[in-house]
Amino acid sequence: MTVRERIQTYVRGFDDKLYGGIPKNSVVLVVGEPGTMKSSLCSYILYQNARQAKKRGVYFTFEQGRESLTNHLYDMGIDFSEYEEYLSIVDLSLIRKNTEKLGQHTWIDIFKMYARNLQQNMAYDIMVLDSLPVLEMLARFQDPRNDLFHLFEWLKELGLTTFVISEMQQSTSPFGMNGEDFLADGLIHVKMERVDDVNIQRRIRCVKMRGTNHSPHFHTLLFSEGEFQATRVISDKDF
Repeated sequence: MTVRERIQTYVRGFDDKLYGGIPKNSVVLVVGEPGTMKSSLCSYILYQNARQAKKRGVYFTFEQGRESLTNHLYDMGIDFSEYEEYLSIVDLSLIRKNTEKLGQHTWIDIFKMYARNLQQNMAYDIMVLDSLPVLEMLARFQDPRNDLFHLFEWLKELGLTTFVISEMQQSTSPFGMNGEDFLADGLIHVKMERVDDVNIQRRIRCVKMRGTNHSPHFHTLLFSEGEFQATRVISDKDF
């Protein structure tokens, strides 16, 4: 039996819960409310894989500009320019501001073109798509469930490990509105949890991950001194 290579998240304490990491070539949906650091987490995974494993990664952003994103990451201690040989940010929000440049192409066409060209030129291993709701809006899907099925199948055919960021309005919302949570190979949920009248904490769990055993439980997600860490859930008794 062939053992699949793993892509580590480098979130201290979390890869252990995935029995070594995410199976290579998986499409993983990263969902959560605003403020749960979804984009930061995925950027961190790209950065640490470049730094520690020399794996190439590309970050597609459809809304936040490149400069805004890089400045935010720099403030967190994540500097993509340190490993520019391995990391690339594709700012498709620039095209969004000049929609006449699309011509006869759709947004999905544009995204696929950039993804294929970069794969040929850069041979990257990991891709982040930020974010699915914005892409859906720009693409104006006529049949969202069917269109998403074909998009996710195309992502799997690329042979990459892909992180697709998506939004939840609140922690009780469905993970996906059009079946994307079933289409993805893996689903990581991050949320804000009220601990008491004063304290709020971020939590993370792996809801599903095909091809590996994993813990389904929540863990406290901490970020300090440039490092993410997943620890035991902190209760109100710990404050």
